Amino acid sequence: MCGRFAVTLPPDAMAQLFAAKPANALPPVPNFNVCPTNQVHVILGEDSGRRLVSMRWGFLPHWYKAENYGPLLINARAETVADKPAFKSACRERRCLILATGFFEWTKDEKGNRLPWYFQRQDGEPIAFGGIWQGWGKDETQDTCAIVTTAANKRVSELHHRMPLIVEPENWPLWLGEAGRGAARLMVPGDEDVLSWYRVDPKVNSNRASGPDLIEPI
Repeated sequence: MCGRFAVTLPPDAMAQLFAAKPANALPPVPNFNVCPTNQVHVILGEDSGRRLVSMRWGFLPHWYKAENYGPLLINARAETVADKPAFKSACRERRCLILATGFFEWTKDEKGNRLPWYFQRQDGEPIAFGGIWQGWGKDETQDTCAIVTTAANKRVSELHHRMPLIVEPENWPLWLGEAGRGAARLMVPGDEDVLSWYRVDPKVNSNRASGPDLIEPI
């Protein structure tokens, strides 16, 4: 699963990296503690070209009568995303890339205390999570998204049994639907050598915490 992440790349750099046209209203950066229901940076592939837009992190199926009508859907399991009623249409028609600098996972010590770890790419590049999205609402539609997750690869499984789907640059066109069919083959655990991680201060356990010290190693 992926329940918290960080974004430090400026929007103009994001747009350049993905050859995307940025929307006017994008979430402020840096944000070292992106939490569920926050607005996040999302890349869409469209006939007119890629766009960098803002979406609510927390997928809202069209039948939700209110934002809190059902479970908060921040993740979608790769194993079932094509079959779940909430996700199957988005999986076929509305895939996206959700941008991050790194993400957090937690373990517990012998006393049950939650110990946070910060994951980032070993090559220092931004992370592109595979995502799906859905417009929601009748009068004022808002776009919402979820991060697709897979079983953890062997190395990550030492800390956690799940991990976000990480889409490599050469596969961005396929995931975004720009290169035909076959995106399903991308929904597998990432390569063993993509990520590195280290312990960070437990202050990030609070969704109100902020600042660059949240991603500094301890």
